[in-house]
Amino acid sequence: MFRKIDTFLLCLIVTIIIATVFPCTGNGVKFFQDLAVFVIGLMFFFQGARLSRRAIIEGMINWRIHLAILTCTFVVFPVIGTGLHALFPRVLSTDTWTGLLFLCCLPSTVQSSIAFTSIGQGNVAAAICSATMSNILGIFITPILTGLVVHHSAATQGGVTSIMLQLLLPFMLGQMAQPWIGPWVHRYRQLVSLSDRGSILIVVYTAFSEAVTQGLWHRVPPLQIGYILLADSLLLFLVLVLTTFGSRLLGFSRRDEVAIVFCGSKKTLASGVPMANVLFAGPMVGIIVLPLMIYHQLQLFVCATLARRYARHAPDAKARDIAHQT
Repeated sequence: MFRKIDTFLLCLIVTIIIATVFPCTGNGVKFFQDLAVFVIGLMFFFQGARLSRRAIIEGMINWRIHLAILTCTFVVFPVIGTGLHALFPRVLSTDTWTGLLFLCCLPSTVQSSIAFTSIGQGNVAAAICSATMSNILGIFITPILTGLVVHHSAATQGGVTSIMLQLLLPFMLGQMAQPWIGPWVHRYRQLVSLSDRGSILIVVYTAFSEAVTQGLWHRVPPLQIGYILLADSLLLFLVLVLTTFGSRLLGFSRRDEVAIVFCGSKKTLASGVPMANVLFAGPMVGIIVLPLMIYHQLQLFVCATLARRYARHAPDAKARDIAHQT
């Protein structure tokens, strides 16, 4: 799994380099913009087709853990983001702060949240349900929350209508087609995963090409990237502390704590890049997704370490869970 993560990170870096050296221009701009819209729709169609309705219904029983995870995703993150912005308004540029605040409004990841919860021997069923609900609700909540938190006219351009047409509609069509193509999607999940990652790379190339022609690297010097890494690190640290100790204070079991930590601290790159492409003006997208791309890799590295740590302490934790239940 980690080899795939490293490969995808390398592909992202190569894509940014290609967009910097060979940005699309002229007729190529319109072609890649249309291609980006198509692959985004295809990606959400496949997401709908592989989503198990049974897993959603079964997982909704444990409402306390879902409420805790969704509160962290859509309330705690924006509160921390706006707090950091209020305390350090000049550390990052205006567009970069917009990207960080947009990151805070995004839903959780699906695959990595479930994978790390499994490695840490946590509540996998709850992780599946919470991560899935987070992504579905994010289609509606993220555009509205972004408009409230960012206070930027570009954040509401196209609004919920664009999200529904470009993201929700393909997702619902995928759900409708699930009885017929669901088995095929699960059988060839590696091919579908390759399609998802390819879609992200196309959107990243399109966004960064337009941003480069507008002077991206003059507006985001290396020092600014260092500040983004620092801000992302602080954001992740605060959320991990809150999810860890908050779940314990609220009386959750160790298995539920693992799910809360890994689902509540994640932000999705797979849905975030397409949403940014829909919600923001073209030249801004390249800058806005930078904090998300850096946070994405940071969360994978840190959570992989945490998952192994949880796994090592699992035997002792099982005894504590028995005592907790009695």
